[in-house]
Amino acid sequence: MEILPARIDELANAVRDTPGYETWQPDKTPGSLDALGEWFASQVGKRPRTEEELRELDEQVNGGRRFAIEISKEELTNKTYSLAMDIGMYLSQVFLQNHSSLRWTQVFGNKKFIEYGQPVLADFDNDQFNPVRIMVVLARGLADKTRDGRRLRELYDIWRKKVRSDA
Repeated sequence: MEILPARIDELANAVRDTPGYETWQPDKTPGSLDALGEWFASQVGKRPRTEEELRELDEQVNGGRRFAIEISKEELTNKTYSLAMDIGMYLSQVFLQNHSSLRWTQVFGNKKFIEYGQPVLADFDNDQFNPVRIMVVLARGLADKTRDGRRLRELYDIWRKKVRSDA
């Protein structure tokens, strides 16, 4: 959390260094997500997995099962993961700025829980929001061309409807 402002500054600089996005500002408004989503879509990338990575994943996921789950031969690039983290952190700040009932939390207890130990936003109806995980999923959709840059704002709009009342 301490490095969050610095990461958002780096994100803003990266966005503004891209032709067509020189005036983008991280003003924590929902509207800022429109251009950010389009920019993110232009930045995501994939790389081929190595044979060693494929073998390790197959063993971890399938472990010799008769009906194996197919392992993708491609993976997101390190740059894409880094951007997903930074954009997720920025998205969290948009939520916090615009919905006073939200707060950070970390869930401990059951180590099998998917969000175990992760920083998540709480006070959504029956749910928690893991901004980094959601941005990685979005990055996969952008890389596969099953989603476009508008999806970032759409995700905000979907989740804002789940925010408990800002009392």
